[in-house]
Amino acid sequence: QMEEKKLGLRSVVSTSVGLVIATSCLVSLGQGAGEIGIVFIGAMIAACLLNLTTIASLSELNALMPNITGGLAQYTLACMGPLPTIISMVGGYLLCNILSSGVEASIFAYAMSSVIPLPIPSIVYTAVMMVFIMVANLYGVDMFAKVQDLVAVLLVGSMVVMGLIGAFKLGTGTVVEQPAVMASSPGEVISMTATAFWLFIGAEFAIPISKDVKNAKRNVPLGMSLGLLIILVMQIIMVLGFYHYTPWADLMNSAAPHMQYGEALLGNTGKIWMTFVAALAVVSTQNSGVNGLAHIGEGMAKMNMLPQIFAKTNKRGCPYIGVILISVSMFLFAYISDGSSEMIEFLILVGSVFWMITYIFAHIDVLILRRKMPKAPRSFKIPLGPIIPLIGILGTSYMIFYISNDMHERLMIWAVAGVSILALGIYAYFWTKFKMKMPVWKSVPIEKVMAMDDSRYYALRRKTGIW
Repeated sequence: QMEEKKLGLRSVVSTSVGLVIATSCLVSLGQGAGEIGIVFIGAMIAACLLNLTTIASLSELNALMPNITGGLAQYTLACMGPLPTIISMVGGYLLCNILSSGVEASIFAYAMSSVIPLPIPSIVYTAVMMVFIMVANLYGVDMFAKVQDLVAVLLVGSMVVMGLIGAFKLGTGTVVEQPAVMASSPGEVISMTATAFWLFIGAEFAIPISKDVKNAKRNVPLGMSLGLLIILVMQIIMVLGFYHYTPWADLMNSAAPHMQYGEALLGNTGKIWMTFVAALAVVSTQNSGVNGLAHIGEGMAKMNMLPQIFAKTNKRGCPYIGVILISVSMFLFAYISDGSSEMIEFLILVGSVFWMITYIFAHIDVLILRRKMPKAPRSFKIPLGPIIPLIGILGTSYMIFYISNDMHERLMIWAVAGVSILALGIYAYFWTKFKMKMPVWKSVPIEKVMAMDDSRYYALRRKTGIW
């Protein structure tokens, strides 16, 4: 099977960048910069460093349990048992990503309808794009890598160029005179790390493709880390561009700050260019999302954590039921948040909380496996003992606490996340007890978790009628 490993470091970087760079990130970038000015860069650096701790933890977990399809689901199963696994995966990954991809698609539709004056509802643009991506994904991994590489290069290139034009005041628009710093205290900058966190979320989607990557033990952690650093540099340049061309207050209240910046910078040309970039970003996010989530669903179904239908694959090895269901669900969320900036921002923050909880679980998994299996060979191990995972746990918990500067919104976000987790917990409890017939909190031996991923294990369980 050696000749199949055809993805290199570049594919890992572009997968990471492709999922992280999304139009919803541009909304968070505009809101963060609009609220505290240029010092938002400090919050971005802090958030990026915190996400690097997560990448480190996930790389160590991937080194201990390589080549598994469900990623975090399998790590958590081996550490904490089925209940936390189902909550973190269905909530933190499936729901959260379907929700954020839906939000992305609605920002895209809003941009397209404001640039192309056709008498059709904006949701039509979303529908056309979703069908295109669904079909592309049903054709398997090679198609996916080709689309992803091209999109990541064009996207990052466009953002850097637009940012540099603004940073060096080379635009055709009028340069705005405004204070560089809007924050009155360091505390305000610290509390904005939660907003900045969304800018770097999702690099770990490169892990499910690690079994197709050459020299995965080096290329996967390196590719994900490089992806985050490339994004950080690009977003810093963008903030400097915003400072010269868009009033902070306008950025803060915009549903599509990138469109506003494009227009302020280069007039109509800038607006059209930014729409092109936004279209690329959405194609890229949806592509990574549909592909990654369908494979995660397949991994969980193999472990009997989701209905078996998610494990069915077509002749190209694509989990087609997952691809179709996920595409349809994304479209539904796009329809709900169609064009409302408040709804978009709120959904982004709710998604962030789910994702942060999943990241905390990843750090805990590393600490548990180090205690359980101190001598197991790890091709990648985080330096400095438990310090980096602990920093990750504390930092991420802090961000959940300060998810919004507005107390009312903060309580609403906690309420939505809390109710969702409770509902998932009840589902997980009954599913584990009656369908998986396993103790709810008991961790599963790592060898068994690895075996579960093998198609023979899966076939045997079905044949003997255990599932």
